[in-house]
Amino acid sequence: MSNSISKSQIDRLGERIRNNDLEESDLLLLDSYRRSFAPAYETVITAVQQKLTLYPTGRPAKTTRSITEKLRREHIRLSQIQDIAGCRLVVRGLSEQDWVVENLGAIFDNRTVVDRRIKPSYGYRAVHVVVRTLDRVNEIQVRTDYNMHGLSSPRNSQI
Repeated sequence: MSNSISKSQIDRLGERIRNNDLEESDLLLLDSYRRSFAPAYETVITAVQQKLTLYPTGRPAKTTRSITEKLRREHIRLSQIQDIAGCRLVVRGLSEQDWVVENLGAIFDNRTVVDRRIKPSYGYRAVHVVVRTLDRVNEIQVRTDYNMHGLSSPRNSQI
């Protein structure tokens, strides 16, 4: 967390969001927390571009609405949300997807891989590589391009 926002403050904020018990100061705190992910996001994007010559799409901070929906849909603390900052890499097929995931592991020592190809979650069939850098987590979604194979995506999701 940033120096001025503790994990317990963030989690209490998440409870107020979940319960729709927000004040103006809560929205400012959430905005500050969301924006604190931007430097780590830029570090991830730059590393992927420079070391893999891949160009991810994404966003440095999940919207307030998306955060609210996720907190209400899942029983999770705000500090546990792993995709506040995230990007997507779309590759041609499974072998390229595996190659990218392996090479992301070589770039980012502090990472967790969640393979949702076999057991999809909320329609996602991607591999999610969650990396920690600059004391923030960023999710890198590695998915195949369904359209390249004449198939339609089961869900055209936003990150």
